[in-house]
Amino acid sequence: MPSEHYWLSPAVHPIYARLVLAELRRQGYQDNPALSVLGQNWEQQLQGNQFLNLETLCHLLQAVILRTGHPGLGFAAGMHTDVSTHGPGGYAAVTAATIGEAIELAQHYAPLRQHLATFVVEQRDPPVLRLDEHLVPLAVRDYLLGHFTTGMLRLLETVSGQPLGPELTLEWPGAKPDWADAVRDYAANWVFDGDALRLHLPAGLLEQPCLGADAELHRHALRDCEHQLQRQQSGGDLSQRIKQRLLQCEYHYPTLAQMAEQEHLTARTLIRHLGSEGVRYQQILDQVRSEQACWLLEHTELSMEVIAERLGYQDTSNFSRTFRRWQGCPPRSYRQRVTGS
Repeated sequence: MPSEHYWLSPAVHPIYARLVLAELRRQGYQDNPALSVLGQNWEQQLQGNQFLNLETLCHLLQAVILRTGHPGLGFAAGMHTDVSTHGPGGYAAVTAATIGEAIELAQHYAPLRQHLATFVVEQRDPPVLRLDEHLVPLAVRDYLLGHFTTGMLRLLETVSGQPLGPELTLEWPGAKPDWADAVRDYAANWVFDGDALRLHLPAGLLEQPCLGADAELHRHALRDCEHQLQRQQSGGDLSQRIKQRLLQCEYHYPTLAQMAEQEHLTARTLIRHLGSEGVRYQQILDQVRSEQACWLLEHTELSMEVIAERLGYQDTSNFSRTFRRWQGCPPRSYRQRVTGS
């Protein structure tokens, strides 16, 4: 089983979770799986820019698939993924000179929005795009591959100004899924049993100019992308860096003063900088503890007493009350719900 760090590391911008919920409503479902997955503060988690971890994303998608009975729902969500969803990387792509350049930029700046997978140009003419998977859990792989397929298709149709589905051959990894007939209209041709997801595109497409090509806007978009990429590579916003530090501290959580010292700041300056990002140190610590508590309850057989102690609670009843505030239910009920035992 992958490690706790694998599941709790930042994986995807919350805008993609909002897309999932929007697609659920578009399909006519009124209930909200985010409440059961993310707990009482689900709106706060989905409205900011803090990446969701892989565990949270996986649970959310599993809840949606269970509700709809349709793992291929990602195809519909991807077709409603507007260019603005991709942030500065999306704007850099649509203002690029050629479609080939737009695809390369979408690949290069993908980490600004997600760490799950990226499309690469495997062959230039006729063009073939291959999806390289980095963090794609098997339990929600069909959903994610569908979303990546039509998300890229939507981007290509935006920059080209023409429908590409009627000319697309989709190479699907593995056997034909049970739900494939429900989404067959997204591509003209389907090929199954491939070793990776591939999009076979019309000849000459990469050399075509982008509909929104604009050299000046493109320079501004690239400058914004590079600024954000450099910030991300240096650890991201202060709140993101602190969360990563807390995840890596092996349950020995530093005080605010100790964290400030690690960031080479005074405690007062740390409080002020976090306040400018709309968050407090205790909120970040609570979020990390909540995510770790959920992971331990689902993936280990540790007792409530051991989990409470590991998370820094000397009193198990205090841990239970706090967990109820986070998730809306006691830890024992949460474990029974997610493990079925």
